[in-house]
Amino acid sequence: MGNSCSNHLGIPPAKGPNAVGCTDFMMDHTAQGSFFRLYYPCQTTEKAERPDWVPCKEYFNGLTDFMNINRTLGEKIFNYLFGSFKIPASLDAPFKSNVKCPVVIFSHGLGAFRTLYSAICAELASHGFIVASVEHRDQSASATYYFREKTESEKANKKNVPKTPGSAQEDNLVREWMYYRGLKHGEREFPLRNQQVKKRADECILALDKLIEINSGTPVQNVLQTQFDWTTLENSMDLCRIAVMGHSFGGATVIEALCKEVKFKCGVALDAWMNPLDDEIFPRVKQPIFFINSEKFQWAGNISRMKKLDSAVIQRKMITIRGTVHQSFPDFTFLTGNWIGKLMKLKGEIDPELALDLSNKATLAFLQRHLGLEKNFNQWDPLIDGQDDHLIQGTNVTFLQSAI
Repeated sequence: MGNSCSNHLGIPPAKGPNAVGCTDFMMDHTAQGSFFRLYYPCQTTEKAERPDWVPCKEYFNGLTDFMNINRTLGEKIFNYLFGSFKIPASLDAPFKSNVKCPVVIFSHGLGAFRTLYSAICAELASHGFIVASVEHRDQSASATYYFREKTESEKANKKNVPKTPGSAQEDNLVREWMYYRGLKHGEREFPLRNQQVKKRADECILALDKLIEINSGTPVQNVLQTQFDWTTLENSMDLCRIAVMGHSFGGATVIEALCKEVKFKCGVALDAWMNPLDDEIFPRVKQPIFFINSEKFQWAGNISRMKKLDSAVIQRKMITIRGTVHQSFPDFTFLTGNWIGKLMKLKGEIDPELALDLSNKATLAFLQRHLGLEKNFNQWDPLIDGQDDHLIQGTNVTFLQSAI
């Protein structure tokens, strides 16, 4: 097989009717601010620049830390495997929509960051959504950054550093990296993850608050220097139609965010990892939830916690995609050949495009149903109930009823 297939690898372009743009937003340079990548319907431009899939080498360092590999070696491997890939969206392209867009806030998994789910986010944007993919600062991202003010000695040491795109506007700011924090020896997992999931939900709500401000026409300060004109987003969003979505730890974040913020009208949890959540929040979640699971990741204890959200009055749906693994949702699944993909558990038995297509169509149908959209996504309604050869209604995991 060798290298001959490598030219087929890449993140598939979005299938919806709109061209997709993306830009980065960082409000407030501190770690308390909000940092997200925005995907949106855009004007088609001739000279569309597509951003790198991994924004800079520090993210590779973070991934190698997360996987416990030596940084120097890891960076070489990751750069070789993934360094040349681009995201299927035009950087800073002008916003375009003739209708108000529904909004989705997206939360990444453990060890991920804001760019790794571009296939899902771009697909939603191509169907008319504005999607904010949050980069979490709870030390669950493999890497992220914020800025701190320069010390007096750093200011005095004025070496003229050339400005690079995405550098902070203020010359007195320095980039501070925050890397993934693993469990310390003997540390219990739940207290850390529970504290993180609460911060993650707050960060999703903060991103939403920021979008609401932008929509109202309030001038916003973006710490990152981008070419994107944020004023074009005034009155662009349908703030009655907001959903929250996430993968793995992001799936738990969806549940926590629904509990904390009623503006989220429904949630989609991709292969949710339920461990971080307190049991007492389950009865307090009042919105519809759609669990889309992989075949290989789930286990009885995790599914039984999802089942605690079952309700006679609120729609709670679950499907499982046959032949999928936990990493069938992030972009990695498209970027490795078969043997590396299977070796690193980035690929399942199913064609990754087919798997994500089913997940995206089921998601669009669910969002139409619960956000009251006037689109044609209801053509995919049967997928919500697992009606497809590649889907299982509910779960493939067998567990004792008494465990619930």
